[in-house]
Amino acid sequence: MSSADSNSLPNSIGFIGLGAMGKPMVINLVKRLPVGSHIFIHDVVAAAVEEVCASFPDAIVKCANAKEVAEKSDVILTMLPEGAHVKSVYLDPATGIAAALSSSSSSSTAKLLLDCSTIDTATNLHVKEQLSISSPTTSFYDAPVSGGVIGAVNATMAFFLGCSPSDPNIPRLTALLQTMGGKVIPCGGPSLGLAAKLSNNYLSGIITIACSEAMDMGMRAGIDADVLASVFAAGTAQNAICDVFNPVPGVCPKAPSSNGYQGGFRVQLMRKDIGLAVDMARRLGTRNALGTSGLGVFTAASEAADCKDLDSRVVYRYLGGKEDWKEKK
Repeated sequence: MSSADSNSLPNSIGFIGLGAMGKPMVINLVKRLPVGSHIFIHDVVAAAVEEVCASFPDAIVKCANAKEVAEKSDVILTMLPEGAHVKSVYLDPATGIAAALSSSSSSSTAKLLLDCSTIDTATNLHVKEQLSISSPTTSFYDAPVSGGVIGAVNATMAFFLGCSPSDPNIPRLTALLQTMGGKVIPCGGPSLGLAAKLSNNYLSGIITIACSEAMDMGMRAGIDADVLASVFAAGTAQNAICDVFNPVPGVCPKAPSSNGYQGGFRVQLMRKDIGLAVDMARRLGTRNALGTSGLGVFTAASEAADCKDLDSRVVYRYLGGKEDWKEKK
């Protein structure tokens, strides 16, 4: 077990969404739950479900839809691509989670629902409102994550919880989430976990562009990429993108950039998150001087044939950065 208290962990957990993030989260869950626990899973991609079930046949059970997952689970987690998917999974009248909550067999059971997707705050609040109508005893939280695929695999992600630090469910939520990650940060109230995540990814994306430009600029001036990265690490420009996810291939051996930009956080997802952050800023009246230009860079990179579907740090390639510098040393 991790630092989570096994006595506070549920015996039946539902998990919907087995993509690049969801699958390793499920694997970490099953490894850390008490013996005899079961995880009920669903995904529209049948191959992903079959793969996980085959790896853990005694602990993981596949379900036909979200409703069946909810009927069999006390706690349900979702990790989905966009707001439309979240709406469908939770609110579809025939196959959604709400359909199970409003049924006579489960209406009296209080359930914990955690959506780990990164979506717009308006959709999150709409889903929460509808769920409260279906089942007033059910608690729904936004719990987006940060750390990317590497963090999901290594169980080092941070969770940003849309609730107050004094929420009575905090001990249970923390114990559960720490099986899949490190820090669990209550952000104040409903949808504020998402507001925190969008602010974080806005900053991360803008730093990625700046780091790519600064690395390219220094390297073109004649500075070795490793030396330049060590300069940034020792100076006021120090940041996690440069130190851990450096966009220049070969600087950080474990970074996606050093593996052909495979894995990591896809450039299309960063474009989506920057777009959601810019929309949130507009609604709030925030002046984001770099938002529109940053969104433009990620939009163009996500559409470029040599960048699409790759890690978001591929913007270094999009901006014309030198990738074979190490071979020419």
